[in-house]
Amino acid sequence: MSLNSIFQFLVPKDKKFFPLFEEASSNLIELASNLHEAVNLPLKEREVLFLKIDELEQKGEDITRQTNLELSRNFITPFDREDIYSLITSIDNVADYLHGAASRMRLYQVDKITKSIRKMTEINLEACQHIDAAVKELKNLKNMKTITNACAKINKLENKSDMVYNKAVFEIFENETDAKNIIKYKEVLSVLESATDKCKSVASVLESITVKHS
Repeated sequence: MSLNSIFQFLVPKDKKFFPLFEEASSNLIELASNLHEAVNLPLKEREVLFLKIDELEQKGEDITRQTNLELSRNFITPFDREDIYSLITSIDNVADYLHGAASRMRLYQVDKITKSIRKMTEINLEACQHIDAAVKELKNLKNMKTITNACAKINKLENKSDMVYNKAVFEIFENETDAKNIIKYKEVLSVLESATDKCKSVASVLESITVKHS
């Protein structure tokens, strides 16, 4: 047992880090929800949601900054310091890539949203919901099965995202003749696929935490 773990028996329940984790994961769901909603709207109606996504991405960065500040201020933490850093950073990375997908759709003026793009935003939203469910169980680490089940579902979604991405890229090169459109769609799909990869990274951190406390 680590020195930090021993201290947990001697200190009050953490009131700093867990609220920040939960705020970050809730923010992630809101960001993913706005992105999924945006791709189901006509081009001219997406801007309001894209602006909201900008705000949510900035909010996520602020939460990450605050968490790292708390790490520098507090000697005793609810679990290993490196795991706290990895968890909040990995959640922020998901937000960055989801925001990146929205930014590219806006920058490239992607008018026609394909079924594959819609499907990948849906997969990312579901993965973010599982992240949130797992993060909420970190408070007491008694419901390990809930966390591990959520992580398993995220891993399956990441595999599903890979399949959707590969099929979509094949169809782009098979059917699209405009080089500009090929670049646009492949770029958006690539960032969305990377976002799901980052969700898997969050799951890996969560699994590592549960193993250490099992």
